[in-house]
Amino acid sequence: MQGSKLSKLAALIALMVAAPVIAADVPADVTLATVQEIVRGNGDEVPTLDPAYSSDNASARVIQDMFEGLVTQDLNGDIIPALASHWKSSENGKVFTFVLREDIKWSNGEPITAHDFEYSFKRVIDPKTAAPYAWYYSTAHINNADAISLGDKEVDSLGVKAIDDTTLQITLDRPVPHFTKMLVHESMFPVYRKAVETYGDRWTKPENIVTSSAYNLSKWVINERLVLERSPSYWNDTKTVINKVTYLPIQDLKAEYNRFLTGEIDITSSFPLELYNTIKKQRPDELLTVPSLGTYYYLFNIDKAPFDDARVRKALAYALDRDVITEVILGQGQPAAYTVTPQSVAGYKAPDLAWEEMSQKERNNKAKQLLAEAGFDKSNPLKFELVYNTNESHKKLAIVMASMWKKALGVQVELANQEWKTFLQKLGQKDFTVARYAWMGDYNEASTFLSYFESSGMNYSKWSNDAFDKAMQQAAIAPSNKERNGYYQQAEEVFAQEMPAIPVYHYTKTVLKQPQVGGYSLKNASESRYSRDLYITK
Repeated sequence: MQGSKLSKLAALIALMVAAPVIAADVPADVTLATVQEIVRGNGDEVPTLDPAYSSDNASARVIQDMFEGLVTQDLNGDIIPALASHWKSSENGKVFTFVLREDIKWSNGEPITAHDFEYSFKRVIDPKTAAPYAWYYSTAHINNADAISLGDKEVDSLGVKAIDDTTLQITLDRPVPHFTKMLVHESMFPVYRKAVETYGDRWTKPENIVTSSAYNLSKWVINERLVLERSPSYWNDTKTVINKVTYLPIQDLKAEYNRFLTGEIDITSSFPLELYNTIKKQRPDELLTVPSLGTYYYLFNIDKAPFDDARVRKALAYALDRDVITEVILGQGQPAAYTVTPQSVAGYKAPDLAWEEMSQKERNNKAKQLLAEAGFDKSNPLKFELVYNTNESHKKLAIVMASMWKKALGVQVELANQEWKTFLQKLGQKDFTVARYAWMGDYNEASTFLSYFESSGMNYSKWSNDAFDKAMQQAAIAPSNKERNGYYQQAEEVFAQEMPAIPVYHYTKTVLKQPQVGGYSLKNASESRYSRDLYITK
């Protein structure tokens, strides 16, 4: 019976056919401006432009403008062909065969081949590369990815093979119904082998980099600006309108907002939270609020006492008044978070969790009880350091959290901020006790949030739970969306019992955009807003 269901699932996947890529879809009644250049706020400085090392939004935004994978997303967030023209899967759902487009080229004019994909996938999974998203290949269940990561098998055994120049075969160790959705992540983009091997870490410098998508890197001044120029070699260049994209790394949201007001910035990365209502009244046509695949939370280092005790973790989670946080402090329509997965995820329905149904007074009382059971009270208050990356919004929220914990539980919190690169290094080294964190979905499916906390996931806390892993394993082979969602609910319930992180709120994407910028999607819940889809009106 199970085999029959899997065959039907594979057949549905195999029916996928090539669809036209929309790119910049300019309405017939729109007159384009003479100058097609755009400036985008990017929040943080870009840590890397190498797709293999991308693990943050600042890097992802720029990399997605310069590189492309087998598939991409349209304005609605649906998966459509990119460097691959079409694909099919085997009857058992384990073997995917992708056929590349004709005449796709690197920015230097050389052809992009299936061998580039094979090289790039194996580069990411190679332990010598130390790619932060190597775990993603295991989550995608690409054959032998786990064993290679552990050093038990050779890199060449990875289930990725170039059959010829235009045909790529990817073999999984079990069916993954959402596998094609996972291919939109940068870690699955091809890179130009000669550049990597010739220049090493310097291959992403403007004078060395070779790209595969709509733009080339022309200038990169650290902490000042990053400039992209349109690539005539891009296979879909005729549908690209924007000729030049400038990214500005501005951590100070007020400074970014002021530069937007002067017209220097066309699209912001965000804006000061306290100005939301003012902006909504004064500049409603420039304020965009869209659903987002993201969860803001506080992550525990469960190897450090007392956070190895689930009672302490749950007490801190219960004592946060999310209504105050979302309605008063944030006030931009963000939903309170009690689960890891946002409700904006396609096909997802959250489980009914007991602690979500409590009043805040009941949660606070339960939190006091749990903390007392763990040995903390007025005579022995819980003390810890809460670290966050430098950003005024994170700072304000951290101050609010610390105040809530002190008022409800007598907890004493020391706040510490760190520059973004240092912050990521500290997380990677597990050099923290409690840290601000967030996860933005890599694809529109619940597993992108839940798989982070699997034993093989990225999971900076290194939390591991057999029941959670088992639920996720069952979800991966479930023959229907309804059954799959049931397993996701089981995983969420285990998470709520163990609380390795505190879900605080789910994101909405709120930015400021100049009225003359067209093509900015209001429907896609993912972070991706490709510059190749945009245009400037007259």
